[in-house]
Amino acid sequence: MNQSSLYCCGQGAKHNGFVVQGSNGEFPFLTSSERLEVVSRVRQALPRDKLLLAGSGCESTQATVEMTVSMAQVGADAAMVVTPCYYHGRMNSAALIHHYTKVADLSPIPVVLYSVPANTGLDLPVDAVVTLSKHPNIVGIKDSGGDVTRIGLIVHKTRRQDFQVLAGSAGFLLASYAVGAVGGVCALANVLGAQVCQLERLCLTGQWEDAQKLQHRLIEPNTARSTLSQHLKRGKSEIFRPLCGRKLSSRYFLFPSSFPPYSGFREMLRLLEHDGGQAWEEAC
Repeated sequence: MNQSSLYCCGQGAKHNGFVVQGSNGEFPFLTSSERLEVVSRVRQALPRDKLLLAGSGCESTQATVEMTVSMAQVGADAAMVVTPCYYHGRMNSAALIHHYTKVADLSPIPVVLYSVPANTGLDLPVDAVVTLSKHPNIVGIKDSGGDVTRIGLIVHKTRRQDFQVLAGSAGFLLASYAVGAVGGVCALANVLGAQVCQLERLCLTGQWEDAQKLQHRLIEPNTARSTLSQHLKRGKSEIFRPLCGRKLSSRYFLFPSSFPPYSGFREMLRLLEHDGGQAWEEAC
């Protein structure tokens, strides 16, 4: 992986940085050494003025602390820590506050909370978020649940803290900005980075009508993006291997996609590669 590869991933968009070891990275299926190698390789390729946010969450508090410390040592600027979920029935506010407080106390880098109920089966409770927002080393939350009412409530209840609320998907990015979120961690930016960043600019400058039109155009590609990893597996010889210089692991748990969704996704990639996004905009 090199800097030009990262540029292609972001489509040259003026983003603040990269997130690795999120849900699209299928981090639960990687060994600890592989997770650290991914962070190290991205850090080596990434300009120093770009933030590297690394997903360091594990099921146990001790393992999360160790992974967070190790990721900091190989270049992560901040840690994104997903909720532990195997015993999700016991992951109440008290348990989660205890977990995140211990991690933040021992982390050498800032911590971002990560709530992704579609994958973990639980939402990080709002009262827990509010309590944790007061910790000096917990700086924000990536909320991927898609509940805009909840996002707005978190923004309101943490407004007196130095705490950033980030939308977890481009599918509800506009709505999140409308209720006070300050940004987004959007997997779609890997493919349509310029458009996602444009949506941010439109929202921050109050151009809501144009922002609404752009948001509508992003919804369908965002749905296709949700199976990105499976598409990459189908095209590993032509997409993944040249990008990263490594053979893709055969430990498939999320299996490669099948037609027709794959063909639609490839068409979007073709349009982007051929016309730099212009043809895609015209098609929408």
